[in-house]
Amino acid sequence: MQATMWVNEAAAESVGMDAGRLRALAEGLDRTYVASGKLPHLHLLVSRDEKLLLSHISGKARATGEPLQDDALFRIASMTKPVTSIAFMMLAEQGLVALDDPVTTVLPEFADLRVGLNGEPLRHPIRMIDLLRHMSGLTYGLQQRTAIDARYRDLGLDEFHQKRSSEEFIQAVASLPLEFSPGDRWNYSISTDVLGVVVERLSGMDLASFFAERIFQPLGMHDTFFDLPDDKVGRMTDAWQLGPGGRLSLYDRGERSSWRRASRFRSGGGGLVSSAQDYHRFALMLLRGGELDGARLLRPDTLSMMHANQLPGGADLASLSSSMFSEADYAGVGFGLGFATDLATGEFFWGGVFSTFFVVHPAQRTIGILLTQHFPSNTYPIRREFRDGIKASIIGAQAPDA
Repeated sequence: MQATMWVNEAAAESVGMDAGRLRALAEGLDRTYVASGKLPHLHLLVSRDEKLLLSHISGKARATGEPLQDDALFRIASMTKPVTSIAFMMLAEQGLVALDDPVTTVLPEFADLRVGLNGEPLRHPIRMIDLLRHMSGLTYGLQQRTAIDARYRDLGLDEFHQKRSSEEFIQAVASLPLEFSPGDRWNYSISTDVLGVVVERLSGMDLASFFAERIFQPLGMHDTFFDLPDDKVGRMTDAWQLGPGGRLSLYDRGERSSWRRASRFRSGGGGLVSSAQDYHRFALMLLRGGELDGARLLRPDTLSMMHANQLPGGADLASLSSSMFSEADYAGVGFGLGFATDLATGEFFWGGVFSTFFVVHPAQRTIGILLTQHFPSNTYPIRREFRDGIKASIIGAQAPDA
């Protein structure tokens, strides 16, 4: 299926990017992943100095063969987490909460938490900062590492669409022990889902309403939401998963997507649907230090703190992580308040389990958006290749290997 590519050569030259390398990056990823049948489709955006330089669209949106379109909608999964983290920090700037506050000040259900199956007492209470940087002791059932995460699977605590309310979700989480005492280790987890409930209780709004009124409307993100509206169903892609023999098999049909059903629980860790253009606007706000087109969500110093490494002692994930799965490499990668950060370059980024990804490079003022729908996200090294290709497209940088 023929790809559609647009490269703004004049703009690329004006901001010090090599248009030919950008084109080669998109063509290479398309050839390796879409044309080969490893991924169903790709939507790539690259910008520098707030100028859009590359838009690449290829593959089929649905199993019935319709080509991917520029306005396609994707399940962005854990790319929801940075949005929830921004929401929390907005409330912190209002003085409603502080990073060092114990979570029990908002979620008293967590007052009797214990560590491990033996019920050891916590050495430190969970603080809000521990939720933001995944050092809370909570886990994901998908880690498939311990007896505790098995109980998460039994209760369905990882599910995007739960029958529970926010209150019932917190009660279920509070009924289980922590993997470790808060602050001791890093473990990718439902921490940001819990943080979403904190946002709801502090603001007095459900998470969908808070996102819409306080973030999406001010930023002009009109295609980002938890529940897929009926009038946008035709734009929703199918989602695929890795099947037998490496072949793609359907996970969720766009026309009958489970994202069409309103959920009682809004997953602050993974529930959103969005488009490439919408998430690019969110990333522009991040690059600009919390403001876009006159709408300021956060102060620049707050945003800078969020994408700075917040792991104890400046450690990287390789030295602190107990996760079998996350959306980042570990060596040389730190974690801030909602984002992974490259300790060498200062890039910050995150992705979602359907292989979506974004990266912001503050020093180089570049943004990359990569959207597709393939579960799980750790099957192929496309994210690293995309990041490396953007950096190599900066004029004066070393060209990518042939």
